[in-house]
This record gives sequence, structure tokens and C-alpha cells, in this order.
Amino acid sequence: MIIGYDASRAFIGKKTGTENYSYQILSHLQKIDHNNKYYVYVRAGSSRPLQSGSDNPTPTIIPYPRLWTQFGLALQTFIDPLDILFIPAHTLPIIRKPGLKTVITVHDLGAEFLPESHQLKQRLYLNFMTYHQLKSASHIIAVSEATKQDIIKKVGIDPRKITVVYEGYDKEKFESGRCRTKFEINQTIKKYNLMYQNYFLFVGTIQPRKNLERLIEAFSVIAILSDPAIAGESKEKQSQEDKIATSGRKIDPPRNDDLKLVLAGGKGWLSDEIYALPKKLGIEDKVKFLGYVPDEDLPALYSGAQAFLFPSLFEGFGLPILEAFACNCPVLTSNISSLPEVAGPADAGATIIVDPYSVEDIAQGIRRIMNKELRIKLVQAGREQLKKFSWEKAAKETLAVLENT
Repeated sequence: MIIGYDASRAFIGKKTGTENYSYQILSHLQKIDHNNKYYVYVRAGSSRPLQSGSDNPTPTIIPYPRLWTQFGLALQTFIDPLDILFIPAHTLPIIRKPGLKTVITVHDLGAEFLPESHQLKQRLYLNFMTYHQLKSASHIIAVSEATKQDIIKKVGIDPRKITVVYEGYDKEKFESGRCRTKFEINQTIKKYNLMYQNYFLFVGTIQPRKNLERLIEAFSVIAILSDPAIAGESKEKQSQEDKIATSGRKIDPPRNDDLKLVLAGGKGWLSDEIYALPKKLGIEDKVKFLGYVPDEDLPALYSGAQAFLFPSLFEGFGLPILEAFACNCPVLTSNISSLPEVAGPADAGATIIVDPYSVEDIAQGIRRIMNKELRIKLVQAGREQLKKFSWEKAAKETLAVLENT
């Protein structure tokens, strides 16, 4: 079988979720698939072009700066003898060789569920392309069961046309135990001018769908107030859930004047209010925006954090949770969208699960995760949950879809 692979986003310099997915699936397919032939399509100027070889084909460069998919890739489907075209992110060419089978990965329907978090032109384009493309594709890969159900309910796709394939995590960067040594953690902290190690971490694009305004407000409750009851030491104000989770032991939080919130990620659309909020709340000295952080620095940041806070409003998968698990970093996340699938069932105890629309619930979750004994339990359960996910497994399941479509 001859497989066309859209690698237009796999080799860009600053990768986010879909770019990492495109790269990881391609690289692992090349490791496991020795039976099929691949045509790998890339943009001109790709930062890490594939090396040619028996298991690593020479990429085909499509030199169109604009209309790369709808003209460049579309034209290529008529030139190359493809049996199937795989699109790991974004859109299929509307015009393509007649009879060509197509498989497309859907990462989420965020533009449908959170339209206010997307630009109007982006929303209109994504909605049009989503409905047209999903109905015309031969088969669809969804990165979570939640995404599959969204596609069924919102677009009306036959469930038999959709296969769930979970993502993995980069084991070369995020591997067993602490991801980095204490020296490497300290060096990274110095690099980003974080002269403290008592911090909570968020990783992701700075944008409304990540729910950062509520996160910052919840953090301000913990950071500003020095009343022990507010900090979580009052048994009267502990919920019954807190008492069970901490075995009746009082929460011993870090000193409030040391506590910081560190947000690692590039600036997204509609983010100005997020950047302005710490000053409005009087905690601008306690909140640090790092901007885009390269992949090589993320393991040390996870490893040095008190906890990873990810109360997002909508995620197709939630890859940063796996990265935090791999670095023995306790996790707090949302009870909606795909996040419980990644975090694991409540009885597994791998994460603190909160209502992302409640500032009070997020603050309570942060207070709980300050407890040292609870963090140890979360780390242990997180390591077990992590075993369910790998890029090797994702590539094998993706190959099965391609071969059986």
C-alpha cells in the first residue's frame, strides 16, 4: 500500500499539540511499518527534514507558501500513485484524486463548543471545513472518546466511521522517575529567572479556553490571604472530601509569600485580559509568564513544580497531563471534556479533579494538592495511569486504521 502523509506541520520550529502529534505519529510509523511505502509531504524550509533511507523516505517538498493544502497537496494527489492520504491535523484537500481513500485525525471541536475563544474568520473556516471534511473522509481518528462523541453529536457522523486512538508522550524527554536531576532543575529555574522552587506550573497557549483567568483568581485566594483557615488548616472549613483525601491530617501549605504561579506558553488570541489580571488582583509579583518554552526545558520545569495546574475548559486530549505524570509532578485538572479520560477514573486517584467553572473549587483543589502525603499518592497513581499511553501504541493503532480503511 502507498500512503501519503501530510507532514506540513510536523517539522516546524515551535511545536504545539497538533504539530507534536504529526511528528510523533510519523516517526513511530517509520519505526514499525516496513511493508508500506510512504510519500511524506512537507513545506519548504522545514526545520528538521527527514533523512532518506529504507525506513525513512525522502520527503516531497510542496513549495506553496499559501494554499498549501487546497492547491499544493491537492495537486500532488493527482501526481503520486497513492492508495490512501493521511491528514494528522487540520484539513483535507477539497479537490483530490477521485477514489482516493482519506483518513483524518480530529483533535477537538473547540471552535464549535467554545466559539468565543476563536477569531470569527477562523471559526467560520473551521466549522465549514469540519462539517465538509468529516463527512467526506473515508475514516476519522479521534484522539479521545470525548472527541468521538462530539463528532457524532455535532456533525452526525456514523460511529462506525470513527476510531479512537489515544496520544502518547515523548519518552526520550519525559522518562521514568524525575525527568531531570536537581542540578538541571536549578539551571532551568535560573534560566527563566525563577529564583524560587515553590511554584505551581501551567503549560499551554495563553488563551481563554485554558481557563487561566479563573486559575489566576483561584491562585490569588491562596497567595494573598495568610489566614490559616483560608490556607487550608482549619478543620471546620475542610470539606468531607478533603478529610478523606488527606486521612484527616491538616494540610501543611507552603509559606504564602513564597508561593508562585508560573505559566509557560506562547501568547494566544484574546489573551490581553489574562496578562493584565495578576496586576488587577495585586499579585503581579507572584505570577510569572514565561512565554513559549522549548521542549527541552519543559521536563525540568515539571520536575521542579509543586504541582501542575490544568483546569482547562475544553481539550481534545490533554497531553501535558501525561508529561506531568512522567515527571512525577502532581496534577490538578478539570472534570469535563476529555480530561478525565487522560487523568483516569476518580477511584484511581491519579489527579485532583475540579469544576473548572468554579473559582472556589479550583482554589480548594490547590489547597488540597499542597499536602505532601497527598502529592506522593498522586504521583504514584499518575505513574500507573501513564502506562496506558505511548506513541508506539498510537502508531500501531493508526497503522491498523490506515490498512483497514
